Amino acid sequence: MENTKIAVIGLGYVGLPLARLFATKYPVIGFDINESRIAELQNGHDSTLEVEDDVLRSVLKDNPKIDTGLYCSNEIEHIADCTCYIVTVPTPVDKTNRPVLVPLFKASETVGKVLKKGDIVVFESTVYPGVTEDECVPVLEKVSGLKFNTDFFVGYSPERINPGDKKHTVEKILKVTSGSTPEVGKAVDKLYASVIAAGTHLAPTIKVAEAAKVIENSQRDINIAFVNELAKIFNLMDINTSDVLAAASTKWNFLPFKPGLVGGHCIGVDPYYLAQKAQEYGYHPEIILAGRRMNDTMGKYVASEVVKLMINKDIKVKNSNILVLGITFKENCPDVRNTKAVDVITNLMEFGANVTIHDPWAAKEEVKHEYGLDLSDDLPVNNYDAIVLTVAHDKFINLDLKGMLKNHGVIYDVKGILPENVDARL
Repeated sequence: MENTKIAVIGLGYVGLPLARLFATKYPVIGFDINESRIAELQNGHDSTLEVEDDVLRSVLKDNPKIDTGLYCSNEIEHIADCTCYIVTVPTPVDKTNRPVLVPLFKASETVGKVLKKGDIVVFESTVYPGVTEDECVPVLEKVSGLKFNTDFFVGYSPERINPGDKKHTVEKILKVTSGSTPEVGKAVDKLYASVIAAGTHLAPTIKVAEAAKVIENSQRDINIAFVNELAKIFNLMDINTSDVLAAASTKWNFLPFKPGLVGGHCIGVDPYYLAQKAQEYGYHPEIILAGRRMNDTMGKYVASEVVKLMINKDIKVKNSNILVLGITFKENCPDVRNTKAVDVITNLMEFGANVTIHDPWAAKEEVKHEYGLDLSDDLPVNNYDAIVLTVAHDKFINLDLKGMLKNHGVIYDVKGILPENVDARL
């Protein structure tokens, strides 16, 4: 792809690291409709903490007319001369767990306004098989007035970013690629291979690449659902689940999954995309949705287990003070999207408890906007009837939890990272 100029549409947890990487070799325009996001990035700071400030500043440019490097903008004219558009916007589900493709359609409309003959549009957003060609391409055609696979082409290369993971960064994760024609597939593959050190895998079709992505997280979801069910069973039998898993893991082919709260923008969402498409074909998936049901109930289960422990210690639940440690969806990461820690919190509140939430990684404004909940940095001693660790942040390990508890208080360790002197762990 000679004279390649790349536009990355969406500068969140996925788009920014990718834009930064491509900017080491190509001219890249990072586009996002969020003005404050663009402002912070052009000032050399990434609030998601996916790209370190010095790394971001090393590729930042102050002008869109660049030979290499990254310029971030919310002005559509700045992406008009690009030749390759990579769409990395989120694909959530609604309250009924139906796929929400609106951000993807809006991004397609934006690209369609500047699409030219010969351009390639690559989608990275997680979708069910068929979305790229059956849903996004018609939007591109309608807005641009161009003909698919004659005037412009598309590809699909699913994102595999693991938020907060500083080891498996984008260039170190093998990339699946695909194109709307064999030639375009090779071109897309060559483009990604030029910056992805881990290599690429060219899928034969776009639908294969879409399906591969959606089953990756569905498989993980099902495996976690299995150990969550085991945790419920072993808790009833008064058997330590962690000890059981440690023993079973001594077999070479045992998969080392752990129980926990399953949220986030991928694992807690992707199975619904596949299930939705399957149902359109007249097939009702059983295992996939059973896994989702299991994992979606874990917040309520944890809350009820905490309450049982309190009652067994003669602690009055109503108007009790409970500290919840962690509201992000995973450890050592500020991402609060679709976090299941909120389920624990809301269920404890329904029992009448006064819940204090502490998370040094989460942005207070974002948590308030998304969930209407307040975070606190004030953790007084001898104040709480129960402490629930929901997220395994490293910063929590050395906290003096016993000192914060009232006499005979309860400590419940969802993630199993605390010392053995806890009342219960999932």
